[in-house]
Amino acid sequence: PPSRRTPPGPTRPPSAPARWRRPDAVTFVALVAVVAFIVHGGMQGTLLGPEDVVSGTGRLGKFLGDAFPPSTERLPAILAALLVTVEMAVIGTVIGVILSVPLAVAAARNTSPNRIVYAVTRGFISVCRTIPDLIWGLIFVIAVGLGPKAGVLAIAVDVMGFCGRFFAESIEELDKGTVDGLRATGANERAVLGAGVLPACLPSFVATSMFALESSARSSVVLGLVGAGGIGIELSVSMTLLRYDEALAIILCIFVVVLGVERLSAHLRRRMIPAD
Repeated sequence: PPSRRTPPGPTRPPSAPARWRRPDAVTFVALVAVVAFIVHGGMQGTLLGPEDVVSGTGRLGKFLGDAFPPSTERLPAILAALLVTVEMAVIGTVIGVILSVPLAVAAARNTSPNRIVYAVTRGFISVCRTIPDLIWGLIFVIAVGLGPKAGVLAIAVDVMGFCGRFFAESIEELDKGTVDGLRATGANERAVLGAGVLPACLPSFVATSMFALESSARSSVVLGLVGAGGIGIELSVSMTLLRYDEALAIILCIFVVVLGVERLSAHLRRRMIPAD
């Protein structure tokens, strides 16, 4: 007779993986710190309440009512100041990008001459990157006086911090065989940089530079608020004198220019960087 098999018992469905893990000590301390900041901010009046939203909406409505229609009486002066703002952004970005290339070479592990140069250059780039451009604007206003010169210097230093870091990372991501192969043929360091490193990193450099230009176009507007020249001064005066219709015209001009710079930057990236 055929052998009888014991029917299998009921199988348990596979258990779902745990959705929550017990946080480790560092994560727990970070969560407690975040909650503490939120509670402290609420006690200090940092968080918005319902009454703040209601009253703020009313004041915003009054501002929009006074701002429409935008005034075009001082449009020539506004456009002239806007041109200065664009020039600040372009010149500051160009200076910053040019200075970022040797900084990146010295701040990349595979091209830096020695550890001391690497550490000093990395520290300098970190300082340029961590200090906000508004503070750089205040510093250079003290150094060279009011006007676009301070704005150009502030943007250049800010771009050096941004591009210097990403340029250096791009150099470090190069295939090690590219650099070692050139050195094995007897090429000196200048030839290695000119024939191997920089051509290979050029597409990444171009993309990063275009992003820096977009950021500089926005930063140049804010720098005018601290006396670094450009359209920011016009906007500050209009808001202080309660000329909201004139301020709205300035804001619309800024919007058009910044949007145009971003579109131009995206177009140049597509044209100059070949698709894979």
